[in-house]
Amino acid sequence: MAGRAYITPKVLKWARESARMLEETAAAKVSVSVDRLKEWEAGTSQPTIRQAQTLAKAYKRPFALFFLPDVPRDFQPLQDFRKSGSKPLTTSSIFIIREIQQKQAWISDVYSENQEDKLAFVGRFSIKDNPQTVAEDILSTLKINPALYKADNPIKEWIDASESNGIFVSRTSFINSRLKLDAQEIQGFAIADQYAPFVFVNSDDWNAPQLFTLVHELAHIWIAETGISNEVEPDLKGKDKLHPVELFCNEVAANALMPKEIVLNLDPSSFQTSKDVYKTSKQLGVSSFAILVRALNLNIISIPSYQKLKRQAEIDFSEYLKKEAEKKAKQKEKEKQGGPNYFLLQLNRNSRLFTQTVLDAFRGGFIEPTLASNLLNVQVNKFSKLESQLFR
Repeated sequence: MAGRAYITPKVLKWARESARMLEETAAAKVSVSVDRLKEWEAGTSQPTIRQAQTLAKAYKRPFALFFLPDVPRDFQPLQDFRKSGSKPLTTSSIFIIREIQQKQAWISDVYSENQEDKLAFVGRFSIKDNPQTVAEDILSTLKINPALYKADNPIKEWIDASESNGIFVSRTSFINSRLKLDAQEIQGFAIADQYAPFVFVNSDDWNAPQLFTLVHELAHIWIAETGISNEVEPDLKGKDKLHPVELFCNEVAANALMPKEIVLNLDPSSFQTSKDVYKTSKQLGVSSFAILVRALNLNIISIPSYQKLKRQAEIDFSEYLKKEAEKKAKQKEKEKQGGPNYFLLQLNRNSRLFTQTVLDAFRGGFIEPTLASNLLNVQVNKFSKLESQLFR
């Protein structure tokens, strides 16, 4: 008979519930009935060692944690700034939040112990300040000029500038092949810390909303408001459902990505047709909807013009989504043959700055191989492959 794992029942139950995993889902992971799982969580029977290890992996918890005498102190949930009525956070979202919290806590402790300088821009402003002033400070600090982007998709430029200034940026859309992140559930979140601020962007979204999310989350750092966001792009509808912090950060992002002086100096033909709007929005790396709201707020277009252009933009966007769905289908077919670059995916998920920091600490003998591997989600003997992606 297989050896039994004499785990602490309430810890086992807590691990499942904190992963937001249903009893049916957890039971299926170890091929047992829900009743059997309930017995383990009640302490009337015990799982085998292998079953307990499988559950630990499924809940993304250390196996040894199940043997603690009581429920351990866990990371505190991030403040939920999402729109009222949003989907409850599911397992995928809980796992990525916990993963980033672990990374952030580790690097913040390291920097604090090494007496690194605190980052002056974290919490430099508050929600009481002018959003335009905050936006100008972000652009000045990161040395970004939206009129002079170097590429068609400027998000990489923003990420590089953020990480050059000590802000860790993680971007992914999956936990594993079976756990994907839903952009309607979570678009991004920020952990405002004076030593190691972290920003997460859900790459399940298309490029323009990703960029808006990134800058929105940077605004959270500038006003030191840690929390989760979704539906961050500006919209005239549903503003009453948004948290005041979200409204403020949307304003900051709009001012940073579409500065007043740039938008006011656009050619009048920029807002004649939806195709003109799309061309203008693409130059600034934002969506047609975002530039239309900005133009309306700056009195460049009237409400009737806004409504007409928005309707046409929605039709165009629907066509765009169809084309994107076809592209994704082709991409999936290619991935079946070769698959995406695992190490590039992990690099973006960890953040390039975080990856380089951990690898430097490992190479210098400051951290153990096991810790380095856990922090980077990559086996030690594959570090060279991960590192090769840093310089591409």
